[in-house]
Amino acid sequence: MTTLALAPVATNLASTLALRAPGASLDAYVDTVSKIPVLSKDEELALARRFRDEQDLDAARQLVMSHLRFVVHIARGYTGYGLPMGDLVQEGNVGLMKAVKRFDPEVGVRLVSFAVHWIRAEIHEYVLRNWRLVKVATTKAQRKLFFNLRKAKKNLAWLSADETRAVAKELGVSPAEVTEMEQRLAARDISFDPAPDTDDEEGVYSPASYLPAADADPAVAVENEEWEDASTQRLGHAISSLDARSQEIIRRRWLADDKATLHELAAEYGVSAERIRQIEATALRKLRTAMA
Repeated sequence: MTTLALAPVATNLASTLALRAPGASLDAYVDTVSKIPVLSKDEELALARRFRDEQDLDAARQLVMSHLRFVVHIARGYTGYGLPMGDLVQEGNVGLMKAVKRFDPEVGVRLVSFAVHWIRAEIHEYVLRNWRLVKVATTKAQRKLFFNLRKAKKNLAWLSADETRAVAKELGVSPAEVTEMEQRLAARDISFDPAPDTDDEEGVYSPASYLPAADADPAVAVENEEWEDASTQRLGHAISSLDARSQEIIRRRWLADDKATLHELAAEYGVSAERIRQIEATALRKLRTAMA
């Protein structure tokens, strides 16, 4: 039987529990599944055999429905990852259906004991895919460390050296791997190239801020820097050659953050605005000549 064989079960399940509606209440869902009777061992065995031997999808549906409350119980243990509870439950239900498909009633264990692995596996995959844009765990060992380290940390502070060694020993990994995963858990996603409306602080720390342009030439960069330094020096000498009133007008009109208007300066110096404009124009011509 292929994985798609349980698709009718999933469709029937969603229809029965009214999960297709976008505004479906999670509380109503939990209340509904809590009212579904729990199967006895004999009932579960008979349904599992019907599904295995006769491909009876109604039997599979009953097996899934009777264990939905167990999925909710497991999903509640993952609410600390900041992901929607409804999505965690949905992923757990997928794992439950996979478990029902693979369940062998002759092994002698209850379905709930067999299904817990599949339910947790689907929820784990969902958490790792959606907790961050950049995956924090890719290998099997890293995934195990990711989930267990969050449980092992008793507070929000960084682990001490002794605590790191204790966690590493308990999980069967090296202290360096524990430290690396702890750093990944503490980090946050940063946009490589922030949007124009990104605040200044986030923009400064984006990776793109530290990378040169593809056509950047170190020789050209040095030349431009030296040219800017020389230009700044020549401009400083040129301004210092102006009389005090011209220097003040240039500074107030061009260099100050809060630039003054012609009328404001005219009122301060007791002359007309046109006279201030003439002084400014003369001073700018002298500066251009000095900078040429």
